[in-house]
Amino acid sequence: MKQRIFASLVSIAALLAGCGGSGGSSGTFGGPSTGTATPTPTSTSGCSLRERQDWAASQLREWYLFPDTLPTVFDPSPYATVQDYIDHLTAAARSQRKDRFFTYLTSIAGEDAYYTSGSSAGFGVRLAYDVAAQRVIVAEAFENAPALAAGIDRGTEIVAIGTSTANLVPVSQIIASSGPGGVTDALGPNTAGTSRVLRVTTAGVTKDVTVVKADYDLTPVSSRYGAKIIDDGGIKVGYVNLRTFISTADPALRSAFATFKAAGVTNVIIDLRYNGGGLISISELFSDLLGNARSTAQVVDYTVFRPEKAANNTTRFFMPQPQSIAPTKIAFIGTGGTASASELVINAAIPYFHANAALIGTNTFGKPVGQIALDKPACDDRLRVIALATQNSARQGDYYDGLAGKVEASCQAGDDVFYPLGDPREASTRTALDYLEGKSCTPIPASPVSASALTTGKRQLLTPEHPTTAQRETPGLF
Repeated sequence: MKQRIFASLVSIAALLAGCGGSGGSSGTFGGPSTGTATPTPTSTSGCSLRERQDWAASQLREWYLFPDTLPTVFDPSPYATVQDYIDHLTAAARSQRKDRFFTYLTSIAGEDAYYTSGSSAGFGVRLAYDVAAQRVIVAEAFENAPALAAGIDRGTEIVAIGTSTANLVPVSQIIASSGPGGVTDALGPNTAGTSRVLRVTTAGVTKDVTVVKADYDLTPVSSRYGAKIIDDGGIKVGYVNLRTFISTADPALRSAFATFKAAGVTNVIIDLRYNGGGLISISELFSDLLGNARSTAQVVDYTVFRPEKAANNTTRFFMPQPQSIAPTKIAFIGTGGTASASELVINAAIPYFHANAALIGTNTFGKPVGQIALDKPACDDRLRVIALATQNSARQGDYYDGLAGKVEASCQAGDDVFYPLGDPREASTRTALDYLEGKSCTPIPASPVSASALTTGKRQLLTPEHPTTAQRETPGLF
């Protein structure tokens, strides 16, 4: 992690964290207020609800990137939880699309476990849903997790959910009566040992399987399809799919690029279609691995805090690695589930590659801001507060409506879940290969992605109203 110790002796870690969140039940909020009034100081040393709320408010007053949007009155009494109060304080910024539930309270222990190894509890699948068709389909299944062990993989449709075969409820009925939130509820809590019977259809075959949620470590680069060289008509194309920006992505990315370098690869597909973000340090490593043609005097990105905190601004220069390559063209596959650190990698490439770096798929989420971690250890509270913005070497960083309007080249493509990721027959992968070959395509329209939907085309990634850290960074995770 990028860690800094400030004069206040508060240790914070910079993060471009995911985009999932309470957007699933977003409401209507008023416009921004005109100032911030500091209330009479109250004790924030304990772990009562009021003390935790007051502590969160004090951190926002000090660090929030958009202080002019905070209310003039800080009164937590109407709010039953710390997160409800945080949502109130950030409502004006949310109405301006600047902070779409990016500021949130999480567990120190839970977050540390995820960013260290991808540890979480669940079935180990990424789910997408289609409200109109009333269907839920597996977009991805993870190695060493219960679902894949039960034969559930990308393209499997979940037809019904129950705690036993006797009480299976059709997914179409659940969505019709309760919307996608009903599916989340039916799948049960994110705790190891939670068991569900799923009626699933794979390649036309329907069966009932019992799957029990378990603790597992998410592999950031799949051992099955995450990194490979595609032979496209005699042209070698490097393909890498990064699921999330966690610490264990470092060796996996280095290994992938070492293979590309040894094979003389100059055309690359970077598949970030479901990647909700994570550690800035890993996104900058990614840029380094794509930057063998860059010098150490050239800028990867700028990190910018609000004016009073400008002493913490940083400039990151390229640091080419032994595994770095010098690509001539890059195809970035993205969707509305592509956010934060993923967008930073794409944005960093624009000034150097111009039209030789294209966005393939659909528009990205639009999150050019990052969080710092502010901890209250006695309560296991970590406040992830939007405190910084990122810019590329051309000082471009205003992509709140996604990168489709910022990249110099783009190609519309679907997400064909009935082919494996990285398969040349899969729609986005095929379009990426066509772009690298110089074929024409239809550009992606620069329309913003809804705050409540991480889209992958016609489908949306299923996101709980109150996601875990893992679900924020790995949209659709269950």
